[in-house]
Amino acid sequence: MTGLGWGVRSLGRHPLRTALSLAGIAVAAAMLLDMVMLSGGIEKSFSEMLLVRGYQIRLTPKGTLPFDTEASLPGASELVRAIRAEPGIEAAGAVLGSALYGRVRGGDSLVSLFGYGIQPEAQAIYQVTEGADLSPGDTAGVLLSEPAAELLGPATGVGDTVTLVGRLDPQIAVASVGRRLDVRGIVRWLYDYRGQPSVGTVLPMMQRLAGRAADDRASLLLAKAADDAMVPAVAARLRQRFPQVEVNSVADLVVAAKQRLVYFTQLSFILGSMSLVVAVLLIATLLTITVNERLGEIVTLRAIGVSRATIVRQVLAEGVALTVIGAGLGILLGLVTAEYLDAILT
Repeated sequence: MTGLGWGVRSLGRHPLRTALSLAGIAVAAAMLLDMVMLSGGIEKSFSEMLLVRGYQIRLTPKGTLPFDTEASLPGASELVRAIRAEPGIEAAGAVLGSALYGRVRGGDSLVSLFGYGIQPEAQAIYQVTEGADLSPGDTAGVLLSEPAAELLGPATGVGDTVTLVGRLDPQIAVASVGRRLDVRGIVRWLYDYRGQPSVGTVLPMMQRLAGRAADDRASLLLAKAADDAMVPAVAARLRQRFPQVEVNSVADLVVAAKQRLVYFTQLSFILGSMSLVVAVLLIATLLTITVNERLGEIVTLRAIGVSRATIVRQVLAEGVALTVIGAGLGILLGLVTAEYLDAILT
């Protein structure tokens, strides 16, 4: 019998102990796999998310990241026109984010919403799932996320009319700015958290609802370079051209996110290392118990002329069998849990 066959047969003599050991190794291997994928996968997923619509450059108020604070940029329309005129720029647009209220259809109660003011001709933050997109200058239309549509009324959908309230008068708690808008489409906002109720209108309408129309405010400007290879040069030129704003390429944003997630990366490394140590200790403990239980058998084998090297190879073969089977189960378990973790993060 080969060393590996001897090892598998030895494991089969104690099925309960072997099963528990394999379960422990599988859990440790799954955790190690998930931690390795998380530590390196978050940056890749973040980069892919930012590039899903192809806009590689973000411009924000000086010293901030996109939607990092409530700071905003004045003169958004003029900035967008200037950016579009820059060499190497294929498209550019502005986005304004603001807290809003929506009136529940068929009632007087208000629900909290998040509003996006967008320029439909250069949008990079949503995908239409039902209905149609807004057209430039469509001040009578609105886009809803599915959670927002549910909050505004169970049957709210494309073609219905909803009422958005921009601000409440703090003294009498009634709407000071409100508009009735027709639902053009249901969309998925790419950067919303799960279940976030968001709505979108053209930029001028959202500016009026948010009280930002006087100085043409925007929270974020997006620019798309004609060629990915030109992004660093275009970003550098925009920094020189617009020193009053913060210019970041997707690569810059990934670096900033990595700096903010350094604690999480270190934690992943620590947990992964602990998982590896636990797996090694489990295997070593099981082999030690096996050798102690079979001392009589080992002495007999030595007495009939079996070399020490052969016995050592047989013991190591048992450890290899345990490792291979446990690691295989751990990979399967890790892939299953990775799908769940990915769903949470995205």
